[in-house]
Amino acid sequence: MRLRQIVLLLLLALAIGAFVALDLGRYLSFEQLKASQARFDQLYAQQPLTVAAVYFGVYVLATALSIPGAVIITLGGGAVFGLWQGLLLVSFASTLGATLAFLASRFVLREWVEARFGQRLADINAGVDKEGAFYLFTLRLIPVVPFFLINLLMGLTRMKTWTYYWVSQIGMLAGTAVYVNAGTQLAQLDSVRGILSPALLGSFVLLGIFPLLARRVVAAIQKRKVYARWASVRPKTFDRNLIVVGGGAAGLVSAYIAAAVKAKVTLIEAQKMGGDCLNYGCVPSKALIKSAKLAHQMRHGANYGLSDTAPSFSFKAVMQRVHDVIRAIEPHDSVERYTGLGVEVLQGYGKLVNPWTVEVTLNDGQVQRLTARSIVIAAGARPMVPPLPGLDDVGYVTSDTLWNEFAKLDDIPKRIVVLGGGPIGCELSQSFARLGAQVTQVEMGERIMVREDEEVSALARDALQADGVMVLTGHKALRCERQGEDKILVASTQGQEVEIVFDALVCAVGRVARLQGYGLEDIGVPTHRTVDTNEYLQTIYPNIYAAGDVAGPYQFTHTAAHQAWYAAVNALFGDFKSFKVDYRVIPWATFIDPEVARVGLNEQEAQAQGIAYEVTKYGIDDLDRAICDEGPYSEAHGFVKVLTVPGKDRILGVTIVGAHAGDLLAEYVLAMKHGLGLNKILGTIHTYPTMAEANKYAAGEWKRAHAPQQLLAWVKKFHDWRRG
Repeated sequence: MRLRQIVLLLLLALAIGAFVALDLGRYLSFEQLKASQARFDQLYAQQPLTVAAVYFGVYVLATALSIPGAVIITLGGGAVFGLWQGLLLVSFASTLGATLAFLASRFVLREWVEARFGQRLADINAGVDKEGAFYLFTLRLIPVVPFFLINLLMGLTRMKTWTYYWVSQIGMLAGTAVYVNAGTQLAQLDSVRGILSPALLGSFVLLGIFPLLARRVVAAIQKRKVYARWASVRPKTFDRNLIVVGGGAAGLVSAYIAAAVKAKVTLIEAQKMGGDCLNYGCVPSKALIKSAKLAHQMRHGANYGLSDTAPSFSFKAVMQRVHDVIRAIEPHDSVERYTGLGVEVLQGYGKLVNPWTVEVTLNDGQVQRLTARSIVIAAGARPMVPPLPGLDDVGYVTSDTLWNEFAKLDDIPKRIVVLGGGPIGCELSQSFARLGAQVTQVEMGERIMVREDEEVSALARDALQADGVMVLTGHKALRCERQGEDKILVASTQGQEVEIVFDALVCAVGRVARLQGYGLEDIGVPTHRTVDTNEYLQTIYPNIYAAGDVAGPYQFTHTAAHQAWYAAVNALFGDFKSFKVDYRVIPWATFIDPEVARVGLNEQEAQAQGIAYEVTKYGIDDLDRAICDEGPYSEAHGFVKVLTVPGKDRILGVTIVGAHAGDLLAEYVLAMKHGLGLNKILGTIHTYPTMAEANKYAAGEWKRAHAPQQLLAWVKKFHDWRRG
């Protein structure tokens, strides 16, 4: 805190201290005001300007210092100056004083609050930037809300001073008029409570409701403006309640919810039901990981008292198993299942032609148009392909295409280059290496899995290298070349070019939302890497929603399903009640070995956001079940790392590295979602011997670090005394 801030804080403290020490509050009582009314009237008759100036200054000072008694001073203004002059003085004095309190709070406290609660304040500031003036106006209209709190709390936000001033001036006017008018009738009042009659309180409630009604009116006007160009084509009746474009996780859940509440819903999918997760992502990759892990365990049979054995297998059979797994899960997402649930499924391409109409080009070539009150865009994402010169000449696969392309091969490619150090690249690199390929993983950044803490990235790198992956970080891919029969990736590192020979190149540098081909640009829906939506998942057109990867900000199947609930419910029932999508507790996992799972903040995010935290860490290598499964001589099993509020057991985030980390994380997701702390986890019985005990032991580590040492010292003395 700077010297000027400290000086201002001391001056404010001295002023408030003097007010208390001199018992100046006795002059701000209703009884004192009534007793002194005649004397004030006499002074005002003799020196009207001086009395008005002193009154104005006292009011400003009292409001700026947040001293209680503004109601009494306001009544005094009405009693001495009358309604109109009193209203003029009080209105400007109260607003000026409130603004000074606002500025003092900002100058003294905001930097300190931002340093400790940066992310929370950032979220509040985002709301203030969007509709802060409206929110402040609502608060000012209801005088039962302590105005001094509004002054201090708003000072912590990024609201402009001028905005705060004029909104306060207008917003407080109604309440000020009531109290000044009451002051003109001071002789007839028995107490301040006499002002707040039930009828008056009802009026204040109506004043409070007014901004909400006004907000509805403004929203209606904006809605009408947005739809103005389409007014002539708006259907009078609709074929469907909901049309969903895309049959991935978000689309399937949206359609399922609509059918469950008996809405008429059509789901449009041109390719495979189940989307990326079933056909190209989560399911096939986990099937591959399982086969690769078994091959790894066979090579390390000695860890289990068996003989190390080089696995003998057909790569084609491994890839066939991947497709068999997909086929086994396909019925869960099939056309037949969703048709049975009451969803109309059309296999073709959907394109918006106006905010209510979707043109469907069916796979058999037929074209039809459907109308709906609401539409959900759930088009998903596709792999990003870097613009490398020569890439098309040498050939490549992506995380989408490799499953079909590699299924054609009898043997795994001998030399594989994986571009990308994110979760997808890491999972594929380790799996292919365990299946016998020479894998080189190329990452432009300084470390892999950059969203995780450095120690997690380092552990992941060590795990991949232990399986034979050559991890090249700080290497930027420049171009691809052919040299005779060899395919070569040229990359730069530290100013030098290196050549990496490969037989297969896997692009795993991320995924981008599918934004083209759905008519979004034709009807003017804004997009910036993803479809632009508000907190209700609405696009610029309130009846068109987006969910899943196409909407962001996360690219997880479970997040897509989570968003789909909000999109579907808001689309069907938003005229009555809308729900803001909740991103507070989002878990994710990377299924390398050992697995990496996280929910909430990690250390690098907490530091970047200026959030204070404590770290509790428990090493899974000490867990009985981990030793049973992996043996006492295996490499480190991983850890559970919990971030908590300093001195409290409230969980800010958890990172788990180890076997079944994705499963172990669920307990912390539940705890964070429902506000349960580490004490609750510690007090929960966990089955022995299971990996889940790691969560209990992590909570125990926190408890041990926060044991009441002074109390325990006295307890020790008690036991010593009991022994005689």
